[in-house]
Amino acid sequence: MNEKHNQGRRRLLCGCAGLAALGLAACGRKDDTASTGPQDFDAQASCSLDGMLLAEYPGPKGQLRYADEAQTQWFCDTVELLSTLLRPEQVRALQSAHVQDMALADWEQPRGHWIDARSAFYVLGSKRRGSMGPTAASFAQETAAKSFAQQWGGQVLRYAELKPELVDLSGGALHDTRM
Repeated sequence: MNEKHNQGRRRLLCGCAGLAALGLAACGRKDDTASTGPQDFDAQASCSLDGMLLAEYPGPKGQLRYADEAQTQWFCDTVELLSTLLRPEQVRALQSAHVQDMALADWEQPRGHWIDARSAFYVLGSKRRGSMGPTAASFAQETAAKSFAQQWGGQVLRYAELKPELVDLSGGALHDTRM
């Protein structure tokens, strides 16, 4: 009888532990739309490629969400994000890719104003610098991108027009003597 009582007690405890674990797991989950939409970074968010803190640098930022990974991958510069997206060996399934609309975000301390990276317009070659030096200024509207290019220089391109060599990471901070 004692053996049967201990066995029943173990089952009850295991069942309770399992329910508690499920409950805790559910607490941290968001609905699907919240988890695939853009997130905003906090003061401790660091770049997935180089560990730089996003909040400490000017210019547009980026974020990727992979289908097989719950955590947001942050990029302190759009060139880093675009280089990652456009690499020929990039085969991981994406859930979402976002950049900031610099027509709305403050260049020196950009926060919020996230747009889909694959529908954005980019200005490459402008005089404005991001965290890694030369950057790709991102915009939701072509008119805003053209206005920026008129003021700061550069060429306006749609995402579909970007090529890997245009966002090559071997340039940027490595060859920018002003940093």
